[in-house]
Amino acid sequence: MINYSANTAITFDISSLGTSSTFLAGRESTQIDNTSTRYDDALVNVKGILGHVSDAPTVGQYIGLWVWGADTSLATTAIHVLDGTDSAETLAHASVLASLRAVAQPTVTVATVGLAYYVQPFTVAALFGAMPKFWGLYLAHNHTSALAAAQSALFSFNGITYTLT
Repeated sequence: MINYSANTAITFDISSLGTSSTFLAGRESTQIDNTSTRYDDALVNVKGILGHVSDAPTVGQYIGLWVWGADTSLATTAIHVLDGTDSAETLAHASVLASLRAVAQPTVTVATVGLAYYVQPFTVAALFGAMPKFWGLYLAHNHTSALAAAQSALFSFNGITYTLT
């Protein structure tokens, strides 16, 4: 039997996140600690991410969403500049980005101002083969301008536990 926890917000404020042609400048979420809840998996939900409200992006640009997983808290052992706190970060080189698990890349298909870009729900354990003790998100984009303001409550998850009946 699959059991879902209540929906839990992920602290991840992407309001007015600037553009990065290399995706190395982005934002990380606050880490999620799975050591006490011990969920078997987590179903991540993302509401529509709004593009800039007055500058249209170019067709082919995209928003990249990645997940990291770790055995120890990033407050103790950071992954490069990723320290487990909701903050803007600039990765020094592409190999750091390549070490994260890519989840979604909603792509601009029409050059329209203020469109919402959607990410289908995904599970964390499927990305790593097992549920990490600690995990979090990283987002970057290469749109023409910064993302829209007021985008601090778009990300959440439901913990999943499996039980035999």
